Amino acid sequence: MKGYLQIYTGNGKGKTTAAIGLAIRAAGAGLPVFFARFVKDKQYSEILAPARFEDRITVHQYGRRRFMTRKTEKQDVETAHEALKEIRRIIGSGDFRVVVLAEAAIALHYGLFTVDELVNAISPKSLSCEVVMTGRYAPAGAYRCG
Repeated sequence: MKGYLQIYTGNGKGKTTAAIGLAIRAAGAGLPVFFARFVKDKQYSEILAPARFEDRITVHQYGRRRFMTRKTEKQDVETAHEALKEIRRIIGSGDFRVVVLAEAAIALHYGLFTVDELVNAISPKSLSCEVVMTGRYAPAGAYRCG
């Protein structure tokens, strides 16, 4: 496996669902997956599927689980930065072969972190780690993350 970066963006549904499909396929092949979830705070049916693979897919919700309905606050930004530090550690650890950053593009759109900060977080990605970022409004600069 090469160390790919995939970005699923655009209007409409299916971005996170496609990333979940990739995660489940990887888990089925015996690969460990880390699924970082930004922004969405409800237990959508799409996120329940990875729970069935909890021996291979680790799901973690980042953020205060509410900023989409209110103005972004300082604490939201601080929490997102802590998440990026943890994601950098996770990607650099080599413990996971697939890392999904669900709704990271939305987090960028709302100013929770910058493209440069995201690039820094995923820069320790090895050739054996595949990173998938989802969300509407992915800026052109996000493509330099890979």
